[in-house]
Amino acid sequence: MHIPSVSWREGDVPRRARWLTADDRPAPVSVQVVGDGLTADRACRLAADGVAMLWRGDFHNARALLDAMARRIDRAAGRRRPLPPAAEFHRQRQHRAHRARLLGAVLVELGTGYVLDLRRAPDVASACREVYGPPPETTALLPLRELIGVRSAHEWRRTGIQVPALGARIHPHHGVFAPTRSDYVDLVAQAPLPPVRTAFDIGTGTGVLAALLLHRGVPSVVATDIEQRAVTCAQENLHRMGFADRSTVLRRNLFPPGRADLVVCNPPWIPGSPTSALEAGIFDRRGTTLSAFVRGLPDHLTQRGEAWLVVSDLPELLGLRDPGALPALVAGAGLVARDRLTAPPTTRDLPADDPLARLRSRETIGLWRLAATASRSSVGAGGKVTGVAGSGALWSRA
Repeated sequence: MHIPSVSWREGDVPRRARWLTADDRPAPVSVQVVGDGLTADRACRLAADGVAMLWRGDFHNARALLDAMARRIDRAAGRRRPLPPAAEFHRQRQHRAHRARLLGAVLVELGTGYVLDLRRAPDVASACREVYGPPPETTALLPLRELIGVRSAHEWRRTGIQVPALGARIHPHHGVFAPTRSDYVDLVAQAPLPPVRTAFDIGTGTGVLAALLLHRGVPSVVATDIEQRAVTCAQENLHRMGFADRSTVLRRNLFPPGRADLVVCNPPWIPGSPTSALEAGIFDRRGTTLSAFVRGLPDHLTQRGEAWLVVSDLPELLGLRDPGALPALVAGAGLVARDRLTAPPTTRDLPADDPLARLRSRETIGLWRLAATASRSSVGAGGKVTGVAGSGALWSRA
């Protein structure tokens, strides 16, 4: 197996180290040794020219440098004229990718045993072992920004995130989407639970929704995720909460074998290309995950089974998805919508300088109760949702 490495010169001495990254970032080609005297303006110019900077100064000064670089990059982007929502969204995505590339050019070296030999540097060995595995026998280079994220993930994994609907803490792993928003979790906690013997949780992530179903009394849950780090994370969380004997977590792309009385999925909400494993929980490349899930439901639901699809209407608000696309997808799969539950409007703090803040503030999270049936369905207060399988379904934004 090819192990990527980085070469550079330090004074007159040629150096070489292993390239360490959790997100398949390419190894830098050009590396320059820098220290406390480096200014943010100079660092931004070097990064823009494709030069990586190996930091040899004080650890806290390196973090301050990243903050100063980020302010300069954001300030330059803030001077542009706003575009229509969809175009503005794509421009913001491009800016974040550009920002991440420039900030990722500041590197640090880890010695054997994942020792960070910088002034005032913290102990990062435990955090690095959780993400990268056993330490290599040689030194390694990695982006400082990634190392900071690895340390933050270590703290979240250690302390956990309180989930009120569970009455317990979920402990996310690095690169696994964390349940920091309660709206979609609360919807799954409040939805009327049909008679269920076995449930599937598709794209389980931390296992929070699988745990919630088990907490509500579902006898057995099979959870799946395409990422091994998520499978491990969900297994640990379910075991910690005492649900190991009623749950199975498999590495699968969407469905496990067989059928279930209830299939739950909180897929990536936004059409777009993820740039990291963490973003894969948010951005759905060309809508393929959502489409494959909906189309596969009839083959994985029992005769009277029900599916809970938890989605945001933000793509429609931003003009990223046609309002009729999702209803057409559901109808085309031979499904009907029994009901739609909605969470209260978001109370998240949104940046005042975000041109899309007004639209983001209108975002609604909905839980659609779907059934695969050839019979006529008319369920929901006030005729909120009406549909005929195979002939279409009317979806409300109630």
